[in-house]
Amino acid sequence: MNTIHVDVVSAEELIFSGEARFVALPGEAGELGIFPRHTPLITRIKPGSVRIEMADGSEEFVFVAGGILEVQPNCVTVLSDTAIRGKDLDDEKANKAKAAAEEALKNAKGELDLAKAQSELVVMAAQIAALRKFRQKR
Repeated sequence: MNTIHVDVVSAEELIFSGEARFVALPGEAGELGIFPRHTPLITRIKPGSVRIEMADGSEEFVFVAGGILEVQPNCVTVLSDTAIRGKDLDDEKANKAKAAAEEALKNAKGELDLAKAQSELVVMAAQIAALRKFRQKR
């Protein structure tokens, strides 16, 4: 069976490392699907969920807050400042962080504050969407 090695790495730790049949993730210009022997590629990724279809048919989900994707014919590497395993996503914490980002957006004093709040809101909305997607698959 054809597989591709996948590593998902956050600033703190290696989140996932293993063999997969397929990887799907949110590319900058749309959803990307990676199969073994994919053409080499380096691109930015948006906040969202990385879906890894394992060699045995099971699936692993990881939320990433954006980052960089490197694809080689036999290896996929996802680098993200923040990456959280699907099973570790916390609904209550994510909703509180989203509410805090919305409040910061309302109270933004300058362009920098506004941009920071908008960015945080996008990440938290993507995390909540990833959490819902993970819960549906279980």
